[in-house]
Amino acid sequence: MTTTASAARREQTRDITIAPVGLEGMLAVPDDSAGIVLFAHGSGSGRFSPRNNFVALALREAGFATLLFDLLTENEAQERANVFDIPLLAERLSMATAWVRQDADTAALAVGYFGASTGAAATLVAAASGEWPIAAIVSRGGRPDLAGNALREVTAPTLLIVGGADAVVLDLNRTALAELRCEKHLAVVPGATHLFEEPGTLETVVDLAANWFISHLAKGPP
Repeated sequence: MTTTASAARREQTRDITIAPVGLEGMLAVPDDSAGIVLFAHGSGSGRFSPRNNFVALALREAGFATLLFDLLTENEAQERANVFDIPLLAERLSMATAWVRQDADTAALAVGYFGASTGAAATLVAAASGEWPIAAIVSRGGRPDLAGNALREVTAPTLLIVGGADAVVLDLNRTALAELRCEKHLAVVPGATHLFEEPGTLETVVDLAANWFISHLAKGPP
């Protein structure tokens, strides 16, 4: 294990492997963490996603532990169908949640999910299963519509963040929002496209996500 220090707070960081399939991950736990956020990346991405790492760093500075991990093994990722297998991705997220609940550094922390693209659907399906209590969910440019009937079973407060210029995904998120029965909100980032590549748009995502987790994750599961 290595120890790194930031201007805001100290944190413990380490590489981990999640059994039984051997999912690789990166865990970072700041001192006095208010909760932990597990990241579910989108299609074709992984634990090194620059956008998710950008958000994760900001969340750690806000006082939350983070776990970025690969939802698929290297061999599984070669099969394109697995990237869109939402039940499989949700199962892997539940595995990671089980790991967090058993690890000495994170067992006492309330759990939140941050999902992007297809990973957003995985967070909702995993949360709806009720296998583990989830305190808050944030989706960035996600496809919550792919969660199907699970949307009505989600109890965790859920924030959907979508780019204002991402017209198709915005419509899909509006439809999914209507299906959710939990505390919910749709935040539209003006001028942002699907990947939030426009100047300042990803920073807006960070602010929205951090505020949502501060409001809900630090309180624990509903």
